[in-house]
Order: sequence, then structure tokens, then C-alpha cells
Amino acid sequence: MFETIKSTLKTSILMVFVIVVSTMNVPGHADKYVIDDEGKHAFIQFKVSHLGYSYVIGTFPDFEGVIDYDSANPSNASVQIDIDTTTADSSHAARNRHIRSADFLDVANFPSATFTSTSYIEQGDGTGTLVGDLTLHGVTKSIEIKTNKIGEGKDPWGKYRIGFDGNTTITMADFGINYNLGPASRTVDLYLIVEGIRQ
Repeated sequence: MFETIKSTLKTSILMVFVIVVSTMNVPGHADKYVIDDEGKHAFIQFKVSHLGYSYVIGTFPDFEGVIDYDSANPSNASVQIDIDTTTADSSHAARNRHIRSADFLDVANFPSATFTSTSYIEQGDGTGTLVGDLTLHGVTKSIEIKTNKIGEGKDPWGKYRIGFDGNTTITMADFGINYNLGPASRTVDLYLIVEGIRQ
């Protein structure tokens, strides 16, 4: 009888040990944040040189996305963003029609663009590099976005939020957009501000 109790006790201790070790080896769980496009606390802006004399600045007002992020293990972060390119807006109706035309975004054939992250490296100061696949104008290319964690915490309404900004530069020809505006206008600067609400 004592041997049975002893054996059972050993088995129980072993099971507890296995559970503890297994828990220690499980990476932190990433929280899911939905980008707050409804409250318009998220923005995607573009900036293009106008012939080397000035700039055209615009925005993609309609987009949605999800951020998975664990403060204890930022390298596991991931981002998915879907952009409605038909809403591209540069505050000028005629120019908007041109941007959306076949010369540029060709929204009749490519009404959306997507970004899906593939890796993320965050530095100790909150800055980082987000790498992912941008699909634009029917072409998918890997790009790097330099990011900065703005902050995270509870809002006055009891929800938990997190915010980042980021920037990158893309070359239009890489995405099959070859309208000739001259050398100064071949690249586009993208600037993003995203605020997510934890689900």
C-alpha cells in the first residue's frame, strides 16, 4: 500500500514538473488589436514630388487591419492591412481621377492593396523594422517599414489601445506603375499612423 502511495506521489510530482516546464517554454501570447479606422485614429498618407518643384500629399482614407502584438515578446508581432485604393484622395478632384486611373493605381482593375508582415524586429527604444509583402497594382514586393511605438494603455472608456507610426519609400516602377513624371517623381513616401483597440 505504501509503495502504491509512493508511486502515485512520484507520478504526481513528475506531472507537475512537466506542466511547469512546458509553461515556461511556451512563448508569450500576442494580443489582437483591430486598427481604429472607425474612430479615424489611423492614417495612411502618401507624398510624391511634383516635378521636383513641390509635393503632392494625399491619403488613403478607407482601410482596415489587425495588429498582433505581445509587449513581452515584440518579435512575434504581425500586421495585416487592407487598403481601398478607390478612395485615394489628394484634395483635388481632377488629380484624384488621374491617380485612380490606369496611369497610376488603375483602381478599376486593382481596387485594393494589401500589406502582410513577415517579420518584425523591435529595438529597446521602441523603434523597429517591420518587413512584409505589399501588394499594389497587382504586384507583390517585400518592403521595409521603419516603425516607432508611440505608446499603449487604457483609454478613458475602459478599452486598451496601442499605437505605432511608420514610414517607407517605394519605387512606382517596382509595382508596374510607369507613368513618366520625370526622375524626381518616381518614388512615393508612405507615412502610417495606426492605433489599435485590443479585442
